[in-house]
Amino acid sequence: MSARPLPMPTNPALLRHAEKRRKSLENRIADQITRFAGSMQFVYLHVIWFAAWISLRVEHYPFGLLTMIVSLEAIFLSTFVMISQNRADEKRQVLADHQWQTVQQEEQQNEQLLQLSNQILELTKAIHAMNTARSPTGPNGTEQAARSSIRNAMRAGDDPTG
Repeated sequence: MSARPLPMPTNPALLRHAEKRRKSLENRIADQITRFAGSMQFVYLHVIWFAAWISLRVEHYPFGLLTMIVSLEAIFLSTFVMISQNRADEKRQVLADHQWQTVQQEEQQNEQLLQLSNQILELTKAIHAMNTARSPTGPNGTEQAARSSIRNAMRAGDDPTG
């Protein structure tokens, strides 16, 4: 009787962490025990075991041996619960480290994009300044030339709009 295996993580950092855990026999054993101890099969097994122990009268009330066995089992299970919590903490730390690296990479990319945007702005300003310097009528030369031609056309009696 074993519980269903846990699904494989999709996060690359968790995949590497799971692969690293699988290399250790102790970790594999602890993972299997905690997986089984946290299942309904574990509960059903204990219900059957306790019912059989009591109904078959393996010992008389107050069931001293059964109490001792269950106490020892509780000690070990509480240890495996702590192991499971440590494993969950390790996973959270792996995820936090991975997210931190991602944030750092994004920050670096944002800085590069900001530098590129500033370079584009400076180049645009330089091109604008060059075009303004070449224009004989100044910064508003095109607009001033258009107004001037409209005024001249109106004086001559032509229709400026066509």
